[in-house]
Amino acid sequence: MSVHDVLAQNMRSARKMRGWSQEDLAHESGIHRTYISDLERAARNPTISIVEKIAVALGLSAADLIARE
Repeated sequence: MSVHDVLAQNMRSARKMRGWSQEDLAHESGIHRTYISDLERAARNPTISIVEKIAVALGLSAADLIARE
């Protein structure tokens, strides 16, 4: 599994655990909803700054988002 796939899976899982839609996560992180969707499909290569914004919005560390379970 690539790091993109791990990020996608961890983002989706954390978002759903909070009961958030992709739109909710987009609002909380300040990132466009379609970009969130692309990341959850592993269709984009985000910068570390984007990963950090998403992590902060989800109450996680950037390392948590890319950690393999």
